[in-house]
Amino acid sequence: MEDIAKLLTELTTEEKIALLSGTNFMYSNAVPRLSVSAIRMSDGPHGLRVQTEGGDNGVTGSLPATCFPTAATTANSWDPSLLLQEGEAMGREALHYGINVILGPGANIKRNPLCGRNFEYFSEDPLLASKLASAEVNGIQSTGVSACVKHFAANNAENYRFLGDSVVDDRALREIYLKVFENIVKQSHPHAVMCAYNKINGEYCCQNKWLLTDLLRNEWGFNGLVMSDWGATHDRVKGVQSGLDIEMPGDTAICRKWIADALSNGEMTEAELNTAVERVLQLVKKHSDETYGQDVDWKTHAELATTIATESAVLLKNDGLLPLSSEEKILVVGDLFDKMRYQGSGSSMINPTSVMSPKQAFDKANIKYEFERGYAENELEPNEELIQKALQKTHTYQKIVVFLGLTDYVESEGCDRDSLRLPSNQTALVDALVATGKPVVVVLFGGGVIELPFANKVNGILNMFLPGQHGGEACRRLLFGEANPCGKLAETWVNDYCDVPFGEEYSKTPVEVYKESIFVGYRYYVTAKKQVRFPSGFGLSYTAFDY
Repeated sequence: MEDIAKLLTELTTEEKIALLSGTNFMYSNAVPRLSVSAIRMSDGPHGLRVQTEGGDNGVTGSLPATCFPTAATTANSWDPSLLLQEGEAMGREALHYGINVILGPGANIKRNPLCGRNFEYFSEDPLLASKLASAEVNGIQSTGVSACVKHFAANNAENYRFLGDSVVDDRALREIYLKVFENIVKQSHPHAVMCAYNKINGEYCCQNKWLLTDLLRNEWGFNGLVMSDWGATHDRVKGVQSGLDIEMPGDTAICRKWIADALSNGEMTEAELNTAVERVLQLVKKHSDETYGQDVDWKTHAELATTIATESAVLLKNDGLLPLSSEEKILVVGDLFDKMRYQGSGSSMINPTSVMSPKQAFDKANIKYEFERGYAENELEPNEELIQKALQKTHTYQKIVVFLGLTDYVESEGCDRDSLRLPSNQTALVDALVATGKPVVVVLFGGGVIELPFANKVNGILNMFLPGQHGGEACRRLLFGEANPCGKLAETWVNDYCDVPFGEEYSKTPVEVYKESIFVGYRYYVTAKKQVRFPSGFGLSYTAFDY
């Protein structure tokens, strides 16, 4: 590619405007006559969702890639080295498929446990979130692939995400919601940042000059590209003037016309246009010499995903029943044993190279067990027939392991959760099993906080969160003591949703007022001396310690 300053003199106005718009859902526009190639992008934060043709063809139409544990899981490792390795692996897979930019990591703060996108985010604490996200950025960019940190900023609710207004005081913005991005920008220098759908204090992020120029570029020193979230732009001219470079997914003729008209009538200057175009060309130049089609050791990446899942699981309770003995036959109950939920729903869904559920892992290791469904994973209401079948088997066994969790029907990007409760078919099952008096171990899957009214009645709780494609093998290793659970919670688990500050007002209207200010997560519960189910940082192990 030619020198950027020279290119700016050779590009036509139409070509410059085209460069500020995406095309075919996951590409920037190319200018073939000047050898300006397209930038190819891919979701997501914890693995690639490589589209095979123009348009969003979803998880079933994407190419196979390693599905790593989600950020809600990996945060519990408190281990940047694992995120570095994950980022490196994602970068190698991106080079294999010809991807220039990975749309991740997601780094927003977990303000409220009902947020439907919390499974993509790390923590309620900005320091922890930034340390882990920075490591992932370093890993991705060590391969030459660009990372795009998202969603900038104060993106903490899903119900009104296209028009929501996050009304936040300056101190909370600076200390909590922006601090995580500031740390990432200064520590890891990501090549791109994606601005969020929402407004901040009345102005959309994609046209917020204070956010994108005064703060991000002038104060923090960011010198990369800013792109919109998909369909997040409003006033395209104001966006360019405020610091938004590329609108995605693009292909909107009216936006190009608005920019052209603004240039014609003097509303926008050629210099303002050139500033945004130059940033696009700088990112194109970063990838002009990359070699694609490189081989990937998929088996090694799958084992890495297993290791990360093992290191990130949290043992929430154990009265000595765990680890289990592989010599003793156990009763296993719960549809998620066979139909493991290992990733979140929405734009980050990955077509995995392979999947190993707990059932497959148990079978491969010749674990002695009998299985009953107990509930239907794709239903919410109790199925008395399935519950009774499970109860009939309890007479034969001394230990019961029940698999529970949040399904795609109660937790997904695009909407916030209705409650912190498990589906009622699962709570009915575990209550019935506990009533037998037999020892019960609960294994949990899910991307967010869950109310656990049965916590004091069961003998053990192992939380796998969303453990990626081989989460079943990680689960088996932990249950049977081949690995020691050592994850620590990256967010507070409350007893009941009514304990969440201003929780009754959360995500009820487009205007989201952050009344709790800086008192987010543990900052609130410690200050208010609120009793919680499990505090941030909590996690047991099989090891005994003496001081």
